[in-house]
Amino acid sequence: MKTVKWILTALLILMISACGKEEVKKEVLRPVKYEIVKTADANKIRTFSGVAKAGDEIELSFRTSGIITRLNVKAGQKIKKGAILARLDNVQANLAYEKSLSAVKSAESALLTARSTLDRTKLLYEKGSRSLSDYESARNSYQNALDQYESAQRNKSIQKSQIEYGYIYAPKSGTIALVNNELNENVNAGQVVAVLNAGKEINIDVGLPENVINKVKLGMETGLSFSALNSKKFKGRVIEVAPVADASSSTYPVKVRIVDATEAIKPGMTVDVTFNFGQLDLVRDNSIIVPVKAVGEDGTGNFVFVVESADEKTGIVKKQIIELGELTTDGFKVKKGLNAGEKIAVAGLQTLLDGQKVKLK
Repeated sequence: MKTVKWILTALLILMISACGKEEVKKEVLRPVKYEIVKTADANKIRTFSGVAKAGDEIELSFRTSGIITRLNVKAGQKIKKGAILARLDNVQANLAYEKSLSAVKSAESALLTARSTLDRTKLLYEKGSRSLSDYESARNSYQNALDQYESAQRNKSIQKSQIEYGYIYAPKSGTIALVNNELNENVNAGQVVAVLNAGKEINIDVGLPENVINKVKLGMETGLSFSALNSKKFKGRVIEVAPVADASSSTYPVKVRIVDATEAIKPGMTVDVTFNFGQLDLVRDNSIIVPVKAVGEDGTGNFVFVVESADEKTGIVKKQIIELGELTTDGFKVKKGLNAGEKIAVAGLQTLLDGQKVKLK
């Protein structure tokens, strides 16, 4: 009986405890994408991601196909100009070259015989012991033999070149950046076996979209920042601007030379390339610019949602009435209602409410 009373008492305590607890609901905040308001001049500063490349990057390949029997390179290895880096088996090329040598010897022997016959026939023709047709026949035979000999010589040169095509020589001194193959692998003509970085200069390859490519000029200065070097800043200068877009990325390749490069910059490092497309403008423009997608409209006029935040994680959105000016390629100019440096929501304006708490992203 005591056991039953104890169980009932425990259940009663649990029920009272559960009823006494208040439900704690986790606050769910709507995520909001925002941008910082900038002036027209500041809006002309754009940053794109690029990759550091050796100033002279050479792709090494064979000019014929075969099996690699010698490979004297590895990544990071320093090599000198003229060194043999790789070789193919060249069995077929060597056999073809030997046949061409035999053909040259045979053609040379036939040429000597035809020349001797022509000299003898000419002498007899001049003495009246041979007819004109005999002399012309001997001359034609000599010409044919000469043609055959010259053809055999050309074929020998071709076959010798085929043997040379089975070797890769270092075109310049430098450092091997990449090796794609190993011994005993079968490779095709033109297949990149290794990449050689030659020269001391470092360039940056960066792809730009079509809406800014016409603003890029040769000699234009850029800012460079390498995350691998603690975001250290360097100066760059545009040295190449491609006239057509790259089919794989749909961007226009631009090459930037690092003006003050150091040994710490290695090919393959990623870099932020900053272009100031307003640096050539003669007149400064400090007008406030906002993206078109950030502007809403209701019965009171045009507005934006200003984001007030103390920790850059959460904030309060406040509806701010603004007076718009002209529409530019970068967005609307704002005559009144905003200041540079303020944060504004740039997506989902229809679902935001004045005073709503949001999560920034």
